[in-house]
Parts: sequence; C-alpha cells; structure tokens
Amino acid sequence: MHILQHISVKPSLPAAIKRLEELAFNLHWSWIPGAERMFAAVDPELWAATRHNPILMLAEADQAQLDRLAGDPEFLHLYAEVLHQFDQYMGADAETWFNREHGERKSDVIAYFSAEYGLHESLPIYSGGLGILSGDHLKGASDLGLPLVGVGFLYPQGYFHQQIDVTGWQQAYYENLAFDALPVRQVLNAEGQPLIIRVELPGREIQVRAWEIQVGRCTVYLMDTDVEQNSPQDRELSQRLYFGDEEMRVAWETVFGLGGVRLLRALNIEPSVWHMNEGHSAFMGLERVRELVHHHGLTFSEAVETVRANTVFTTHTPVPAGNDTFTFDLVSKYFSRYWSQMGIEKEEFMRFAQQQLGWELRYSMTVLALRLSGHSNGVSKLHGSVSRAMWQFVWPDTPEDEIPIIGLTNGVHTPTWIAPRLQNLFRRTLGENFLSQADAEETWARVDDIPDADLWQTHLACKRDLIDYARTSITKQYQEWGEGPATIERAGSILNPDALIIGFARRFATYKRATLLLLDEERLWRLIGDPDRPVQFVFAGKAHPADDAGKHMIQHLFRLAHNPDSKFRNHIILLEDYDIEMARHLVSGVDVWLNTPRRPHEASGTSGQKAAMCGVPNFSVLDGWWAEGYNRRNGWAIGTDQEYKDEPTQNSADAISLYETLEHTVIPLFFQRGEDGLPREWIRVMKESIRSCAAAFSSRRMLKEYCHAQYFPAMDAGPRMAARGFERSIQLAQWKHRMRIEWPQVSFLNLNIEPSDITVGGSVHIAAELRLGSIAPAEVQVEIVAYRESLERRPHQEFVAQLEHTGSSHGHARFTGTIQPRANGHLGLALRVRPSHPDLLHLCDTGLVTWATN
Repeated sequence: MHILQHISVKPSLPAAIKRLEELAFNLHWSWIPGAERMFAAVDPELWAATRHNPILMLAEADQAQLDRLAGDPEFLHLYAEVLHQFDQYMGADAETWFNREHGERKSDVIAYFSAEYGLHESLPIYSGGLGILSGDHLKGASDLGLPLVGVGFLYPQGYFHQQIDVTGWQQAYYENLAFDALPVRQVLNAEGQPLIIRVELPGREIQVRAWEIQVGRCTVYLMDTDVEQNSPQDRELSQRLYFGDEEMRVAWETVFGLGGVRLLRALNIEPSVWHMNEGHSAFMGLERVRELVHHHGLTFSEAVETVRANTVFTTHTPVPAGNDTFTFDLVSKYFSRYWSQMGIEKEEFMRFAQQQLGWELRYSMTVLALRLSGHSNGVSKLHGSVSRAMWQFVWPDTPEDEIPIIGLTNGVHTPTWIAPRLQNLFRRTLGENFLSQADAEETWARVDDIPDADLWQTHLACKRDLIDYARTSITKQYQEWGEGPATIERAGSILNPDALIIGFARRFATYKRATLLLLDEERLWRLIGDPDRPVQFVFAGKAHPADDAGKHMIQHLFRLAHNPDSKFRNHIILLEDYDIEMARHLVSGVDVWLNTPRRPHEASGTSGQKAAMCGVPNFSVLDGWWAEGYNRRNGWAIGTDQEYKDEPTQNSADAISLYETLEHTVIPLFFQRGEDGLPREWIRVMKESIRSCAAAFSSRRMLKEYCHAQYFPAMDAGPRMAARGFERSIQLAQWKHRMRIEWPQVSFLNLNIEPSDITVGGSVHIAAELRLGSIAPAEVQVEIVAYRESLERRPHQEFVAQLEHTGSSHGHARFTGTIQPRANGHLGLALRVRPSHPDLLHLCDTGLVTWATN
C-alpha cells in the first residue's frame, strides 16, 4: 500500500456551541472559572489524553458527542456562563485598571521580549521559572489592560520531556509539536501570504516566519526558523529551547534580537517601551541603534541615548552560568558588517559589552543589555542588591547602593495558581470579585473570617487531588518500566492523606540543593520515621540535559524512593516530567513548601508564592522573595542571612537548622489537634500565609509596580529624547562627550565639615570649594554621602544630600549644605562631584565622578 496524501477530517461544531473554537484559541479560557470544567465535559478521557489542549481535543472529539452536547441543557448553561465572562472581559468597553487610571497612555505599546512563555501545559515552550514568570506577566498585563505584546519563539520541539529510567537516570525526549493542534495562528502579510522576515547570518540570509497567540487582551508573536528555504542547520535553529553549542546560541540570539525588532516593524507596531526579559534578546537594542544610525543619521552615541531612554531590562539570575557570554571571535563572525552600519569600529563594538571572566575578555549579553537600558531591575529586593554588586563594574567608581538596578519582586497570576476549590471558598468570604482586587491587602484581611473547618476541609480536598494525581503518575511510570502487578498495585497507595506532606519542586540545579535534607540521613529518619506522625516528601523537577550533577541528585532521590531495601521508600516520592499541571497540584496539595537554595543564588522563586496564596506555608532559606515575605508567623525560615566561609559550612549550618525546625516546630504543630480534630494553630499559619503573601506577591501588584517604576518613566523618556529630530539625544550625547574631555579639570580645593561631634537632632555644616574649569556649576552635582558604620566599622550607605551652589569667583565654585543625622551612631562622610544634566536617567551614567580626599 502506498499512501498518496494525508488529510485531516475534523468534526463540525454545531451552531449552538460554535464558539468553543473561539474560546480555545484565546488562552484566557485557562483562567475563566468553569472553562476547564466545560472543556473537560466534552470528553473527560480525551481532555486528559491531550494534556488539556482544547484545540486538539475538539479536533479529535466524536461528532455524535458534540451533537449531543449541543442539546444538553446543563452543558449549554455552563457554556453560556463561560461565554458571558469571556465577552465581558474581552469587550471593547470593558473597564480595566490601565484605561481607568492611565487612559491617556492608551496609544502606547509595551514590547516584551522573552525566550520562553509558560502559558499552559498544552503549550510546552517553557523550561522553568523564567517562562512561568513570562506567562504570568502576560496574563497579569491582560487583566490590567496593559497595551503589551510579547515576542519570542515557537519551538517545534519545545523543551524536553523527562523520563526517569529504572536506574533513576534522567532521560530527555522531545516531541514534535503539531502547530495545527496548538492555539496559534500564522501571521499573514497584507496579501494574505505568510509573513516572512529576514535576518543576515554569516554567509547567508535566514528566513523567519511568525505565529501569534492570544492571551486574553494581549498578543504574543512567536518566531520560527523551520522554513523550507533555510538550510537544515538554520531550520533547527529554533527547534528546541536552549539547545546547541555556543555558536548556535549566538545565532539564535541574533535572530531573536534582530528578527524580533524587524517582526514588529513588519506588523507596523511602534513600541513606546522595549522590555528585555533576561539578556537573550539584547541584540534587539543593537538593531534599534543600527536603525537610528542608518535611517536617521544619528551617531552611535546619540542612538544609544535614544534607545536607553525607553528600554527596560530585567535580569533573572545571580548565577554566572545563567548570563550568556561569547568569544570576541564568534561575535565578530556574526556582526562583522554590523558595526560599520552603526558608524563605529570593531574595538568600540566589542568594548561596549565586554566582561572580564578570569583571564579572558568575553562579549556579555547582560552587559550589553545594561548599557542599552535606562531602566533595569532584578526580580526581588535581595536579588536587586545582589545584582548591583554583581554588575557594579559597569558603573566604575559608583557605590554599590547606587548602581541603577532596582529590586522589583516577581509576582504570580492569582487566577492561574489558586486552586478552583480554594477560589470557590474565597468567593464566599472575600467576595465574588476578589480576583480583580488580588493586589489589595484589604481583600485578604478577611481571610480570618473563613471558618477554620471550611479552610481545612478545602485543603484536604486539594490534598486528595494531589494524591490521586501522584498515584496516576507513578502507576504510568511503573507500567513504562514493565513492572509487575504487585509493584503497580503499590502505586495506588503511595502518599498518606493523614501524613505531613512536604513538597519540593523546581529545576534540579546544584545551587538549589534538592538533597540538603539528606545530609544526615540518620537524623532525618529519626524525625520522619514515627508511624504515629508520618512525614512524606514529594520531589519533582528536571535537570538541564547537560547537567550531570543535577541528574545525580535525581538518581539519589530515586534510589531512596524505589529501592526495596530503603527505609525512606514510603517517605520519598519522586514524580517525573514536572510541568505546569503538576505544579498546580503540588502548590495547592502539599502541606508545606520546601525550598533550600544556597543563599543568595535564588533570584526570586515564585513557586513558593503560589503555595503561600493557596494556604501552604513556606519552609525556606531566606533567599529570593522569601527574604522579604517571611514575617515569622506565615511559615518558617531555614538558617539566617549569615554569610559562611565556604559551601560545606553553609550546607551544614542550613541542614542543622532544617532538622531542628522540623523536629521542634513544623512536625509537632501539624499533628497538634484540638478536641474537634482540627489543627487550629496550623490553620492560623495557613491563614497568615494567605493574608500576608497573596496581595504582596500577585502579578497585579508586580505589573502595577513595573508601570510606575519602569514602563511609565520609559514611555515619558522615549518621546522626549526623540522629539524634534532627536534633538535632546543629540545634545545629551554631545554633552557627555564634552564632559569626558573636560572632567580632568575638576578637583576639590578646600573642605570644611563641622562640628564632628553632635547630639541627635544637631546639624553638621559642609562647605566645599571646587575648581570646575570650563564646566558650569549648573552642570555638576556636589553631594555629601553618609555611611552608617557598625561597631565592626562595616559601612553601608545611609543617605545622600545635595549641596547648593552659593557663589563663584576666580574660576572657583563654592557649594554648601547642612545635614541632620536621624539617629545616633557612627557616620562616615564622603564628598563627591558628578556631572549633572536634565536628561540623564541616572547620575552615574557618565561614569565620571571625583571624590574629595584629605
């Protein structure tokens, strides 16, 4: 038999339920109450088999069943309810926070570049935390009505699926995604043909097509290089997420940055703000610089000022390996004709993004992103501080506290991550519209009004959902291994609903220390081996395919979980192929959320935020978001913020803290029951977890903070710098050039600071005389910088006060001021002068500063 042609025969949706397809093509369905139940009702088994993919399910559904549903009053009622919510949300006259509060900015567009988007388990184009955050960013932007479009890649093979073999070793396998079974549509040009953009790579031109996904009110445009005209190697360029050697990565990032800009241009989208989510897309800034030089006649430095004004950059990792760098030779190969188009020499092009790593100078994507962004942030307050220290060299002679990288803490999309059972409970007490006010503290203050019994019973129902899910997953795993009936039957009894179940789910990287609690296995056994107080741990997560150390961690846990001779066999459960669906079950179904990163390597750690708002207390190292979320009543801390001399010492100290807190606090509190059988004190911690974390770590709070701290300033700065033929960009670049030439003239002549000893409330007077040469007093800012000194004389910056220009004579300028320290103690005072200009985004941008010396 020879098959001549493959065809697809899809069922026809009856008129009464015709809009199911429209709903399926907008991922807003994934957070409409009742929508998942509606799709599942079409065919529960098919719904599960398609990984909750409504596009694929509707394509495979039985025609007779669809016809029956079209006449089923119960289904039609649910269908009408879901459609009503969808239409209200998507309606042109729908009121949103952005339109209500900032309607004057409705013509602005925010372009959000991210290498991955974790939107739903049926669309596996994400690998972990970065992608899940990007997905929540899009959903949160849609809820608030932000005019945001996403840019990224549609990977034909996505990220790998994880299989753990009979030896416990992680195996990676890939599935080709059928684009016609995904909620994506190809982007067409004005002639109705597939839109193609082109990017030059060494010796050839690569063609890139585009797809679009609707995420509520927001659209995501995804690029794909699997185009017939491309070479086999180039067709594989966007085949998988984060794969290939260094050259493939620089090629991929070239297509991402340059292609992303050209895609938006082809769509006639003119962003007011360009947001780089991590450094993968940093070449986007270079492409914009090239455009300004080539099309508008600006110099390189003038174009950089224009680009910086409305560019936002978010760095996500304090781990050096998470920041891409390339050799100069490799970058030169890909951009050999590029720097001339920007009007600069190769040396300046390389110097602009260089980073010293050991003995080698490398081209750093993070440095490039920082130099091209006027608005930069880390993803928690602690990570902001770590990032300022990590990238201080980009702003030489600037104190660490003043490096212009703020800490803007991540948040999570509340409707996605609070389990439906909990949402129903919350609506009864917090109000029907609590999700639209999820960032308001007063919304969650009413959590205390939820009856303890109701919250506990709802949690137990979520816990049973997790147990059912885990048993199904382990059963499938045993069947794949070819296990016998006795072993498969055991899978039906794993996890004890009466046990304290502690969850740990994240990427298996060494710094996340998944096996920290196993540092002293005998002590751990003494804590969890009591049959009257059973404790179980559920682990899930993937190791990067190239990370053997992470795979060994998984194998260690596997042997403890599955070896018949292991005493931990019924206490450790390892689930394979961690994804969004599994995460939803875990964050709502475990009793405690465990996180053990090596501080300060956890940038944010949003999974714990999801658990917290589901009433699952966190038990975590004081790193990432938990360093600011922990209030001593809403969970437990592992260790302190102390720094240790080496990793073994830190591991030992943290493990001891983990064991002691488990033994003396967590386990006794969980099993403490009142006369009514309820763990009242535990429920109190659950309620405090919800009350203290749900508003502070919601995506609504995060997106509003992005608007006020990053997006709105960028929206204002961009037009200002581009107005009247880029007049202010040109003037600022020329002024910076003049400052670099004239700054060596600047020096301090005479200083007077008195008195040196005062009481609280007293004043210190400062007078300084400076030689400025040809620089005008209005072009500088003279500042007194006060450092609080501890008893060990370890200073940290207390405040900065500006001195006023009070006169000039004979080429000398006098500046004076007064400070009043707010508290007693030791202060160290320093005096400096920096160039100042109204269009500088940060005073440290020039890299010029002169400090007074004795």
